[in-house]
Parts: sequence; C-alpha cells; structure tokens
Amino acid sequence: MSGPPGSSFMGTLRRRLRSLRQPRHLSAPFLPRLRQEAHGLIWFASQLVRSPREVGAICPSGQSLARGMAALIPETPGLVVEFGAGTGVVTQAILDRGVARDRLLVIEYSPRFCAILRRKFPDLTIIQGDAAKLSSYLPPDARIAAIVSSLPLMSLPKQTRASIIAQVRSVMRQEGCIIQFTYALWAASPFRRAGYQPDSRKIILLNLPPARLERFRIAGQNPAASTLRDCAIR
Repeated sequence: MSGPPGSSFMGTLRRRLRSLRQPRHLSAPFLPRLRQEAHGLIWFASQLVRSPREVGAICPSGQSLARGMAALIPETPGLVVEFGAGTGVVTQAILDRGVARDRLLVIEYSPRFCAILRRKFPDLTIIQGDAAKLSSYLPPDARIAAIVSSLPLMSLPKQTRASIIAQVRSVMRQEGCIIQFTYALWAASPFRRAGYQPDSRKIILLNLPPARLERFRIAGQNPAASTLRDCAIR
C-alpha cells in the first residue's frame, strides 16, 4: 500500500539531509547552522506538500541569502515591507541589520506561517494578507524605503504577478527599492521587464538551491549607480 501524497518525496528528502548531520570535512562551528537549516528545510517541505498554494516557494531562504537580502536595504527613512516571510529567516536578518521593529511591516499569505511569525516576533506588525493588496495595508502617505520580497514571482500566475508589480509601482517613491531573489539564475526578472533597473546583483552559491539576488530601482532614478555591481557570494 502506498503512503499518503508526498510521503515518498519527504522520505527521500529526509534520507538526503540525514547524511549531512555529521559531515567530517566541515569545521565544528559550521555544523549547528547546517543542522538547523536541514531541519528547517524538512519542515518547510512538509508544509509545501500539505499546502502548495499557500507556501509557493520550493524551500526556505538560507542564512546566506537572508543576510544578503538584508544587506541591500538602504539606510534611508521609511518603512521596510517584507513579502512572503515564511518562517522568519529573512525577517530575523532584517532585524539583525538594524531595522527598527516599528519600521518593519511583514505580509505573509499563509495562516500557518503567520502563526509561527507571531510566536517568534510578537512585537512586529505581521499581516496575513496578499501582496497584490499592498496599498490597503499601508498608512496614508506611507514612505517605503525598501520592499524585501521572497515571493516566487516567476511561478505565480501572470495576472497575480502583474497585480503585485502594479501595487509596488503605486506605492513606491523615487528613493525606494525592491529586493528580490529567484532560483531562475538566468531568466529576466519580472521587475526588469516592468521597467525597473537592477543596481545590484549577486549569486548566492551557499543557498540551497543557489539563488540570484537583485535590488531594483525605478529606471533613471540614480544615475550615479549606473554601473551594475555583479558578484558571487560563496
């Protein structure tokens, strides 16, 4: 008799990650982080199997990717809005970056992840909502410094993706930026196709799987940053 849907996938994932528990070639300080990310990946994958429409992404952001995203947040006044916070890995990195808790607005679609986020960050503003309705969650005349997005934009339905980008455009002023990653390392970003220009691009090789991280701004807003910074973080 076959197991429940997704059981084979989860069994394979557990077996592959179990081999990482005692890697002899890695230094001792690295092991706790590796185990933590492996266990987080198993839990995240179980939620993906149960509720694929709510989770969307294929796996949680790793520590290297989360720190890379947070490092791109500019030191300008205004709100920092996080899309698709999941279990809060990027959220914690944003706080560690020095963003004040009253400046951070977290929007997460999944009620399961919202419950986790509210337990981890009881003093943050966490909204169970849809990024395509961003303007309805913002205070009047809100100024946004950055939108930090973990949404799988390329895999979303075309209309949903267009609605999210339209909402970003409607609330973002000239000085704001969008920070977005994708696992599609070579495909053009939907933000770029919508007229935004990247001023920073990094390949995060330590993430599982490797991810391309970009920061976008409205085209022509920052002539001094016309040269794209392109590098790999290993």
